[in-house]
Amino acid sequence: MAFGFKTITSSTMLLLIFAGLIGWWYTGKAINHGPGILAPDEPIQENISNAPMFMHNDYFITPMATFEVKARVLARKNYSWGRESDLSPIDFVLGWGRMSDESVLEYIRIRQATRFYFWRVREFPIPRREIETHSANMHMIPANREIERTLKKVRQGDLIAIKGKLVRAEAPDGWKWVSSLTRTDTGNGACELVFVEEFEIVTYN
Repeated sequence: MAFGFKTITSSTMLLLIFAGLIGWWYTGKAINHGPGILAPDEPIQENISNAPMFMHNDYFITPMATFEVKARVLARKNYSWGRESDLSPIDFVLGWGRMSDESVLEYIRIRQATRFYFWRVREFPIPRREIETHSANMHMIPANREIERTLKKVRQGDLIAIKGKLVRAEAPDGWKWVSSLTRTDTGNGACELVFVEEFEIVTYN
């Protein structure tokens, strides 16, 4: 029996660390646009029934609705642990309407943890219900590697456009993950599970 390994030189290690820091800096640096609504339109959704199931990363995927949104990225988080990361390596907190306006967002503190989105304010710049219905934490399932690479380039503040499906994901052992089909819910189960078929980081002028 024999074992082998590759030796990484100190210079190579430094290059890898440097590249990692550059990647972290790029995705961690937020983009500021100044006041004004960047994404005025509501997400577009059409519920569907009896859509054919398909396999993706060894999971059964059932489309539940077509989905399209142009929104501002209020926060982003990569995930590499947990069963959900097999399908969705990244979550975006998205905002539209006045939740895409920097003059509103400066009063709202947003964070992500354990696949949830949390916000808090000292005083409400807009009504609470508007915050709840014009922002959402969305789990991204990239349809292919190219889309996944583009998703991972997204920074907080980017304006993005997504086309795809809201889906139910299931495994042979009974595990499942189901998308919300409304923007008006909150709490556990309120996140969208998006199978991303088209994706673009939009240039904003």
